[in-house]
Amino acid sequence: MAEYSAFSLLKNALNGNQDWKPAWRKPDPKASYDVIVIGGGGHGLSTAYYLAKEHGITNVAVLEKGWLGSGNVGRNTTAVRSNYLLPQNTRFYEHSMKLWENLSHDLNYNVMFSQRGCLNLAHTPAQLDDYARRGNAMRHLGVDAELMSVNEINRLVPALDVSGSARFPILGGLMQPRAGTARHDAVAWGYARGADRRGVDIIENCEVTGFLRDGDRITGVTTTRGDIRAKKVAL
Repeated sequence: MAEYSAFSLLKNALNGNQDWKPAWRKPDPKASYDVIVIGGGGHGLSTAYYLAKEHGITNVAVLEKGWLGSGNVGRNTTAVRSNYLLPQNTRFYEHSMKLWENLSHDLNYNVMFSQRGCLNLAHTPAQLDDYARRGNAMRHLGVDAELMSVNEINRLVPALDVSGSARFPILGGLMQPRAGTARHDAVAWGYARGADRRGVDIIENCEVTGFLRDGDRITGVTTTRGDIRAKKVAL
């Protein structure tokens, strides 16, 4: 698998793009796998990637009924943040944020993660109090948070109407500077490429239509491309 870098980009510009290969293979499904993951979206592809990377489980197939990125991962909001109130949520999403901050490097694929910040605007005194509470809870757990005044918001977003005559007057806001956005379909492609280069089979246009069973135990799946057996099946 070719590595993506400034050097490889320059090299291929000079040699007529001879070294570029497809980002992932197009294998036919095998008769059986250790693990089958149903669904080639963000959850399915990342599950396969971390099974291979962190646990060395590479005899894995990801079965996608359409093409990669054709489901929810290609329609989501692109927002990446950890500005939550409850400790359990904050810790969960902050761990995710730290994965995001190194994801392009980890996958050797640009997921276009941009930490431009997330600003929630308060339009009532009660809402501003709630943001102060949330920001303090975040800071208590070591997560970046900043309660902003109207003047600070005006300097940050000059085009925003912060006047008292606005339809929804702004009283302040809660800013998480490390939050940002990512290109959702690039995330799917990056995880697919990363899983593929570790031996995972990414099988597109393979719809799962049912399960194979041995008593109460699931032993595989039926698909539009034939039966495939597996020790574990993940949905």
